[in-house]
Amino acid sequence: MNLHTWLLLASVVVMAAIASVRVAHRTGMPSLLIYLGLGLLVGEAGLGLQFENAQLAQQIGLVALAVILAEGGLTTNWQHVRRAVPTALVLATLGVAVSIVVLAAAVQWLLDMDWRTALLLGAVLASTDAAAVFSVLRRLPLPPRLAGVLEAESGFNDAPTVIVVMMLSTAGAPIPTFGHVVFDAAFELVVGAAVGLGVGPLGAYALRRVALPSSGLYPIAVLAFAIAAYSGATLLHGSGFLAVYLATLVLGNTRLPHRPATRGFAEGAAWLAQIGLFVMLGMLASPRELPTAVVPGLIAGFALVLLARPLSVAVSALLVQLFGIDRLSWREQTFLSWAGLRGAVPIVLATIPWAAGVTGAKGVFNEVFVIVIAFTLVQGPTLPYLARLLKVGAPNEARDLGVEAAPLEELNADLLQVTIPPGSGLHGVEIFELRLPSDAAVTMVVRDGRSFVPVDTTRLRTDDQLLVVTTAACRDRVERRLRAVSRRGKLAGWYGEHGE
Repeated sequence: MNLHTWLLLASVVVMAAIASVRVAHRTGMPSLLIYLGLGLLVGEAGLGLQFENAQLAQQIGLVALAVILAEGGLTTNWQHVRRAVPTALVLATLGVAVSIVVLAAAVQWLLDMDWRTALLLGAVLASTDAAAVFSVLRRLPLPPRLAGVLEAESGFNDAPTVIVVMMLSTAGAPIPTFGHVVFDAAFELVVGAAVGLGVGPLGAYALRRVALPSSGLYPIAVLAFAIAAYSGATLLHGSGFLAVYLATLVLGNTRLPHRPATRGFAEGAAWLAQIGLFVMLGMLASPRELPTAVVPGLIAGFALVLLARPLSVAVSALLVQLFGIDRLSWREQTFLSWAGLRGAVPIVLATIPWAAGVTGAKGVFNEVFVIVIAFTLVQGPTLPYLARLLKVGAPNEARDLGVEAAPLEELNADLLQVTIPPGSGLHGVEIFELRLPSDAAVTMVVRDGRSFVPVDTTRLRTDDQLLVVTTAACRDRVERRLRAVSRRGKLAGWYGEHGE
């Protein structure tokens, strides 16, 4: 096929993938399954396009995962996840180690695998998938602490699992010792953290002080800093995934110019990376080989979901409780165990030993492919029901406001755009009852496609969009007050709600 035919096919696939997001949102099924299906459709079993280059798939997959992690870092609110970070770090390190060992021992006994293959399968499946977890958090209201643990864990645990998989994928080399794994992993994580925490503040400093001629250049610059963190850490033999996540976490929580545009660009880039990644992985899979991987894949998947993941969460919860870091109830531990979704990350990691020529690696890839499809179908749609059953949901969190800001540099002020969601306590409140600081004002209301300037007695309604002008100094107070009223109504202060 010539270039124009490829471009037409790619555009059709992307448009079909975008349209499928609506279907996935309605059914509660993660969109990754539809994207994998599109890849299978255009692959050898469908349109007949051959793609069997595991090494190229690995390289493209790792870069795509870096872009997805960058979006996760940029959209993560540090205030929401700060208290959850210590627990998430334990889950992403000790929890990952427990999961690898337990799953490897289980599949070695149940499936009679050799230890290298068993450890590879355990390492590949140890990491939760950032894209899958972020998609769940967008539609499932959870308490901030629990959501923060899931969000931060999925951002951090890619780094140690990649390190272990790389170590086990050296063909012909002996299985690395425990001390070797710990030392190398610690070195790479320290280097990655140093690079990320260096590039992030440097990028924030530069973007705040360099006046670019176009607002569209700021999102590109942020993405460039993210890729620089990833590639720089990798060249220094550090963890590129940890570097890109920390760098974008810093950038996303800094008052950058045109931050909403930057986050929108990053979200679009992450969606495109997800679509391309899953379609490519679907093309890489060989449908005629998958049936033989169904039984071992399901056995390994049940061992992961019912044994390895719960034990990793339980051991991590015990450690953080012993050190007084946090306390996770059995309900929260059960939910965290079931919410450890697997997606693109395990499939991409499974291409690493395949590309390195490790014996049995193609079988590991097929089994991981089966596990991701089967258990995403089971876990994804059932998470909302489990949250209600365990009473760990937080319906009020669904009423939180999405606030975006456009900087007004010359006035040292911000323009906030606030959309009133269904069920919000802002419905029925009059403007004067908001009791905003004196340096802030609601300057416009957009209702049913019509905009008007409100007066003090204007009563707000669901789906109204408000434009609020506030000085930079009191912006945080304005946001907290709006969130407080959204959660508990105009008497929020009497209920002890302050919009934190």
